[in-house]
Amino acid sequence: MGSNTYLYPTYEAGRDLMLKNIQGAIVNLNLIHLKEIADYSEFPEIAPASEISGYEAFMLYIDLAKPFVEQGGGEILFIGKGDRFLIGPQDEQWDICMLVRQRSVSDFFAFEQNPDYMKITGHRVAAILDSRLLPLEITL
Repeated sequence: MGSNTYLYPTYEAGRDLMLKNIQGAIVNLNLIHLKEIADYSEFPEIAPASEISGYEAFMLYIDLAKPFVEQGGGEILFIGKGDRFLIGPQDEQWDICMLVRQRSVSDFFAFEQNPDYMKITGHRVAAILDSRLLPLEITL
């Protein structure tokens, strides 16, 4: 895959999403490329007792994050195994594709900034090699 990796939104991207003034729900399209072995070096306080795969760390993150998503009125709509694009760059591979509905952009930001949620995000960082997040405005 490319030399740039993406794990967090930039301030500018967040500001631009807010300025769109989307009314109603959004669906976030997540594309995830996992590490073979999860790297907890930045988060030793939440590291499992023994080494786990990036997939296992990401599924642990999902299990812990789901109550926060639902508490904010959101819903995980879909999690599926990815692969290479049928149409798209052949050097890109995404291990997991996920769709998460949020009631609103402001609910999404409130979820992302919840201090208790932030305590578990180390599992996500330990698991992910690269990611993409595309907020989709629902039109139909």
